[in-house]
Amino acid sequence: MSHMSTAHKASTDGPAIAARVRRVQVISDKVQRRLARLLEVNPTDLTAMEHLLESGPMTASELASRMQMSTAATTHVIDRLSRAGHVRRAAHPSDRRKIRVETEPEAVERAMVELRPIIAGVVQVASARSAEERAVIASFLDDVSAFYASLLEEPER
Repeated sequence: MSHMSTAHKASTDGPAIAARVRRVQVISDKVQRRLARLLEVNPTDLTAMEHLLESGPMTASELASRMQMSTAATTHVIDRLSRAGHVRRAAHPSDRRKIRVETEPEAVERAMVELRPIIAGVVQVASARSAEERAVIASFLDDVSAFYASLLEEPER
């Protein structure tokens, strides 16, 4: 196959690949809503939990910044998560003036009960591919993630 026909095929496949990425997003959103229901939290609260799970304990203002919410709104999120037993407030280890928000180990385990099968399924699908295919897939997903992240850096219209 010549370079030109490869380039043409890539450009015509682009919309089909974008549609598949969108389909994964839609299904992923449904899985997220299901997880929120199982954990008895709303989607915003689940997002806060995800930030805490990914990055560890942080102050309310750090969480607000990551969620792109006001500190007041984030305080309400933390209050709800605390009442539900998902997080706790704890003294900051190096600055007594600050309070950190931490996930409760039991809440993490409850979430992991739901997430482990999802993770295992993705691992199984990936394992069915060759090392070369996995490298291409990983590179593609990294590029798509970087593109999406760049959209968040643009000013909102």
